[in-house]
Amino acid sequence: MYSKTTNGVTVTVTPYFLDDQSSPQEGHYVWAYQVIIKNLSNSTVKLSQRNWLIIDGNGKIINVQGEGVVGEFPILHHGESFEYMSGTPLKTTNGIMQGFYLMSQSNGKQLKIDIPAFSLDSPYSKKNLH
Repeated sequence: MYSKTTNGVTVTVTPYFLDDQSSPQEGHYVWAYQVIIKNLSNSTVKLSQRNWLIIDGNGKIINVQGEGVVGEFPILHHGESFEYMSGTPLKTTNGIMQGFYLMSQSNGKQLKIDIPAFSLDSPYSKKNLH
């Protein structure tokens, strides 16, 4: 589990390797990740955009941008949270994801809320001992 708080909003991510949807012999590895966004600030916030950086085990960067998350634009009052699941495939046995959400307060002020960097590890990753 990976967690980070920015401007009073905490984003917690838990990644899961999906062995049943992966095909290692074909270089296809799939992860799901659970995201919990909790508003601990005193303001109401609305999520408007997402921006993800997905970095595979070879250093290839994929930038995924879009409106909302899973087709929704959650509005969170103080103490409320929003939870969703998503996923990503890679052609490598491991990778890293990180990013940010753009949210707005009820007064119109825009906030950039960091998504913590988290590791995508599969049981097929080679471990190097130093």
